[in-house]
Amino acid sequence: MADATDNTSTGLLTPTPDDDGAPFWDYAAQHELRVQACANPECGRLRFPPRPCCPHCQSFDSEWRQMSGHGRIWSYVVPHPPLLPAYAAFAPYNAIIVELADAPHIRLVGNLVTSADAPLNSIDPDRIRIGARVQVVFTEVDGITLPRWVLERP
Repeated sequence: MADATDNTSTGLLTPTPDDDGAPFWDYAAQHELRVQACANPECGRLRFPPRPCCPHCQSFDSEWRQMSGHGRIWSYVVPHPPLLPAYAAFAPYNAIIVELADAPHIRLVGNLVTSADAPLNSIDPDRIRIGARVQVVFTEVDGITLPRWVLERP
C-alpha cells in the first residue's frame, strides 16, 4: 500500500503511496474511505492492503468500493516512550486498529482523536476501549490526507 516516510516538515510519519495503494489516498483526499475489491463478478471480495491480484480468484481486475466509515476499535497501543522524537510532544498518544463495520475482515490503522484536526493526544488513553464504535474523519498532514477516527459517542 505504502511505506511510511518520516516527513521533513513535521517529522511525523506519512505514507508514500505505491501504485496499488495510490487510489486509497486519492479517495482519502476527497474524504472518502474506499477499499479495493475484486471486480470479478464471481468473486467480488474486498481486500486490504491493496494489491494487483485477488488472493482468492487470482483476477487482476479490481475496483474501489466506498465504505460507510463506521467501525470499532479492534486493538490499540499507547507507546511509552514515543518511538520517534517527533512524537514526543504528543505523548501520550494512541495508535488504533479499526475493524470496518461493513467489512469486518478489513482492519485499518490510525489514531483516535476528538476531531479531524485535533492533536494526536486529544483523547485521554483511559477513554479508549476495545469494541468502541468509531467514525472516520480526514485531516491533511504535510500534503497528504489521512484517515483518523473519532468516537461515535464521545
